[in-house]
Amino acid sequence: MKEGHEVIVVDNFFTGRKRNVEHWIGHGNFELIHHDIVNPLTIEVDEIYHLASPASPPHYMLNPVKTIKTNTVGTINMLGLARRVNAKILIASTSEVYGDPEIHPQSESYWGHVNPIGPRACYDEGKRVAETLSYAYAKQEKVQVRVARIFNTYGPRMHMNDGRVVSNFILQALQNESITIYGHGKQTRSFQYVSDLVDGLVALMNSSYSLPVNLGNPIEHNIDEFAQIIKSIVNGVNSSIKYLPAVEDDPQRRRPDISRAKKYLNWEPKVSLDTGLRKAVEYFRREILRSSMPIVPQKFLKREDKDLW
Repeated sequence: MKEGHEVIVVDNFFTGRKRNVEHWIGHGNFELIHHDIVNPLTIEVDEIYHLASPASPPHYMLNPVKTIKTNTVGTINMLGLARRVNAKILIASTSEVYGDPEIHPQSESYWGHVNPIGPRACYDEGKRVAETLSYAYAKQEKVQVRVARIFNTYGPRMHMNDGRVVSNFILQALQNESITIYGHGKQTRSFQYVSDLVDGLVALMNSSYSLPVNLGNPIEHNIDEFAQIIKSIVNGVNSSIKYLPAVEDDPQRRRPDISRAKKYLNWEPKVSLDTGLRKAVEYFRREILRSSMPIVPQKFLKREDKDLW
């Protein structure tokens, strides 16, 4: 909007919050529509960033059918809108399309190792189908499609209790609680700051490249190490490390090969982990002060939590 674009945000607030965009409400170039994209939407646009979907395990495991519908029916509706108004569309896919990868690091040519009936399948397979739908529309309907495979992302305005490792660890450390690690702690993740992701999404949308592109930070950290980094940034914390049983189908290694992004988008992450985490920690501090009650990190759901399926 600072560059003069008119922006329409569409959200059903299943995981999002109006407060995240309230500073734009009243701006002449901004419109907020409360709508679920599982239902058709009629608007006039020239670019569509299709970011809708629960993305943290507790959220998508809580309502797996809703997650699948958003990534299939919702994606069909967004692709149909793009076809009708001749708009370019960027599909926010995920590193989860690689499942628990047997190839390391993961390049876009890797087809993945996904359990199609596991607890994460509603999200993993939903995104894989979303990619398939996108290229079917590109081939049959000539829709201009861009696909971003997004790796672990963090930063201000993320949900504090969404169950992801960054939010869980920061929240637990700030509240001087035990930092919970699921499994042995040697599994790895690669963390990118949200502003780097946004730059990558815009670069991809503005490019002429139509194949999937990994957007993530290629610097890898194991979870034990990451917990210690959080403890050092949250100064004075006495949190112990508590190990809990491993989560089913939890990927053991996760690191993107970003050669395509470098070559075709001239993109790579710029924000260091230390700088980004300090910004996230300060945001979490402010959010805790806003709340009169302690905030409880979300746990991973297990198969015995049948009432939530």
